[in-house]
Amino acid sequence: MPGVSGDGKRNVVRVVRGGPVLVSGPVEIELPDGAKVESDRFMVAVCACGRSKNYPLCDTSHRRKRRRTD
Repeated sequence: MPGVSGDGKRNVVRVVRGGPVLVSGPVEIELPDGAKVESDRFMVAVCACGRSKNYPLCDTSHRRKRRRTD
């Protein structure tokens, strides 16, 4: 059943405003090109800003200040 882990518990996804999407792990993330990224961590931070050098995993790049382009 989608959204349910192997032990029958629902997976938890938490959206952090201005930050990553936190997903209870372990997880397998499927990318648009079909590649897969796996993490066995108990909580996985998935990049939501698109700036991570470790995409699709968050590397806290969202914390860097953006330059103003006036």
